[in-house]
Amino acid sequence: MAVDLKTKEHIRGIRKAGRIVAACHKALSKRIAPGVTTQEIDRFVERFMLDRGATPAQKGYKGYPFATCASVNEVVCHGFPDSVPLETGDIVTIDMVADLDGWKADSAWTYAIGRTTASTEKLLSIAKQAMLDGIKQAVPGNRLGDIGFAVQSRAERAGFQVVTAFVGHGIGRSMHEYPEVVYRGIPGQGIELEEGMVITIEPIITAGRAEVYIGPDGWTASTRDGGWAAQFEHTVAVTKEGPIVLTRWE
Repeated sequence: MAVDLKTKEHIRGIRKAGRIVAACHKALSKRIAPGVTTQEIDRFVERFMLDRGATPAQKGYKGYPFATCASVNEVVCHGFPDSVPLETGDIVTIDMVADLDGWKADSAWTYAIGRTTASTEKLLSIAKQAMLDGIKQAVPGNRLGDIGFAVQSRAERAGFQVVTAFVGHGIGRSMHEYPEVVYRGIPGQGIELEEGMVITIEPIITAGRAEVYIGPDGWTASTRDGGWAAQFEHTVAVTKEGPIVLTRWE
């Protein structure tokens, strides 16, 4: 299967969608608090995108009914927004994809709700750093194994595990494009990265074991042992000047 390489004009289109995603995450970071529900967050995100001329690309994708995935504590990804208030000490990952003029950008972020524990702060810190380590490897001439190895090494050195059941992906006109970005690997192996590739780097890191199960809704993935999980994701363009994060806000 061939990689759909993007021109500079294409990347500008994805960046415009990415700016909406970034602005939405920035706004959410000030709104997420104890007592807020993920259902309220979902409505906020959908309205935020629509008000800026974009649409939430996840809504309706393969029948998914919401504008966001909202994954609380032991839910690793694809959690359904609901009416349960978030509590102090919880963590929640909000994953969103904006479609603007046919170009898509994807970013997930794990938020701590109120005060949290030192162990949870460490999980969040390592998960974010693992993403950043992966992004640093997204340069022409490197291989997907370099990204996976960087992520896996950061997580395992800190005593955490990478959930390997879920992967990153190419993105552009479609939400999921070739190639898949796996978060374990051997340096120098896998598909070679080329200028013009746009991929998501979105490892999920767990404090427990990496095994997951899918709930009865057919979407919600949770750790089998109840260990909490954190995920940070950016949409990244591979360029000769280095990796360009198209969804940066933090």
